[in-house]
Amino acid sequence: MISAHLLAVYVAALLVVYAVPGPDMALVLQTSIGRGVRSGFAAAGGLGLARAAHVTLSACGVAALLRNAPWLYDVVRYGGAVYLAWVGIQIFRSPVFTLPEGGAAAHTSTAVARPLRTAFVKGLLTNLLNPKALLFCSVLLPQFVRPEAGPVALQMVELGLVLLAIGACFDAMYAIGAARIAGWMRAHPLAQTLQRWTFSAALIGFALRLSLD
Repeated sequence: MISAHLLAVYVAALLVVYAVPGPDMALVLQTSIGRGVRSGFAAAGGLGLARAAHVTLSACGVAALLRNAPWLYDVVRYGGAVYLAWVGIQIFRSPVFTLPEGGAAAHTSTAVARPLRTAFVKGLLTNLLNPKALLFCSVLLPQFVRPEAGPVALQMVELGLVLLAIGACFDAMYAIGAARIAGWMRAHPLAQTLQRWTFSAALIGFALRLSLD
């Protein structure tokens, strides 16, 4: 088991990392504002699954392969940059959103499920196609593993679960907070336009940074 002191340092590091604006945060905020808190949670679910995949791959040594095969890293990096840019352009081109009012007629289950699936897939791909997320896990997690503290695999599982839990808390906070201002934004089309342009520019900027780093 990981010591309490080491775990506290690890949690502090994760709090700082998740508080820094990035494509994950931008996607959850935009999705929750534009489509409601349920879609925001769906996008967060996709992000969580991608993070779990990165933790698993890191534990299996795939991150080391990316570091030692620059061409493979570039393939993943450019693919992720293209996808982020595409999402940013779609946000920029999207019309002013209209969230359902309380008295509106209920949607069919198919109509509700489709945007939730779309939000989930966007969250999944946004994080999964970011090789820096995988490299982050491969660099951070081993720093807190102590062979003398017990089985390494068990420690990696513990660290991975903490990473996923803190990420889920931040995503939920962003989704709920963004959804609360959606009603006000519905009544202010100019604010919606500025919001779309801001998040679109942010995602395209993250795509450029990913492709140039």
